[in-house]
Amino acid sequence: MTDTISIPDLDALVTGIFETAGLSAHQARTVAAVIVAGERDACKSHGIYRIEGCLRTVKAGKVDGRAVPQVDAGDGPVVHVDAAGAFAPAAFDLGLPALEARTRTHGVAVMAINGCTHFSALWPEVEALADRGLAALAMCPSYATVAPTGGNRALLGTNPLAFAWPRRDEPPYVFDFATSVAARGEIELHRQAGTPLPEGWAVDAEGRPTTDPAAALDGAMLPFGGHKGSAIVTMIELLAGVMIGDLTSPEALDYLGTTALSPHHGEIVIAFDPEHFARKRGHDPLQRAEILFEAILDQGARLPSQRRFAARARSLREGVSLSAAERALLARLAAQGLDAV
Repeated sequence: MTDTISIPDLDALVTGIFETAGLSAHQARTVAAVIVAGERDACKSHGIYRIEGCLRTVKAGKVDGRAVPQVDAGDGPVVHVDAAGAFAPAAFDLGLPALEARTRTHGVAVMAINGCTHFSALWPEVEALADRGLAALAMCPSYATVAPTGGNRALLGTNPLAFAWPRRDEPPYVFDFATSVAARGEIELHRQAGTPLPEGWAVDAEGRPTTDPAAALDGAMLPFGGHKGSAIVTMIELLAGVMIGDLTSPEALDYLGTTALSPHHGEIVIAFDPEHFARKRGHDPLQRAEILFEAILDQGARLPSQRRFAARARSLREGVSLSAAERALLARLAAQGLDAV
């Protein structure tokens, strides 16, 4: 049995849960927006499923729900944001105006977020920039749950990578994926449902291939694309961890002591102004991109996130369907706050 709730009502409900748990109004609003976006776009592994993990992290004292991130924009192309232990969406939200301004000035700019807890998808960040006519690339480490290709123990993170390209008359071109074969949340959902994993997703604690989600969670996931994916996972550790002076995935796991909490680390967001780059060449980069997109679609292929945007349009019209168990979970979290986890 399912129940339907409107996006504004779901947003108010989730925001209220975080405020009851002690988050500031700004952090509650920005964290809830990311979670509601997951439900809105039919990405259950990034929706209300994530609330309990966020609350556990608050209760464990590993994230500061009252912190106010500090933005140091300077006058160059790098915007530094000290999250001060806050959730990442709050830090990104406060740094976004400076990042946009610096990108307009320089053609490209970078936001380096330090000391944040990032718990979910990266598409909200890159879509926010695409909505402003900018292209964007975002990445962050996680905690050590992925074995490098050829290895047999968790060392790297699931390390998501997201990109967005603005479009004038259509939703942006967006991809957002874990650089492991699957996001850890997908394995958690398989465990909850009692269903086996596809082969090639994970190894157990002894380094042997497994399709048992519980054994996978005790062992390690694998990178996508073999050695190529392993190299990209490592690149993200270097750029979004080592380079900006923040935690790598092994260090993030040491800091938390468990994978039951949301990971603490840094994040890097790179924004590009296509029109700035195109000026000397005298062309329209957004129009030229449409030629490429049309050629892809003419072959019967689809663009990434098309299904997500279709789900979004449906949810905005009809609301989001929640199961009785999901409704009960939200009611319990709203009533009990941190006592519920």
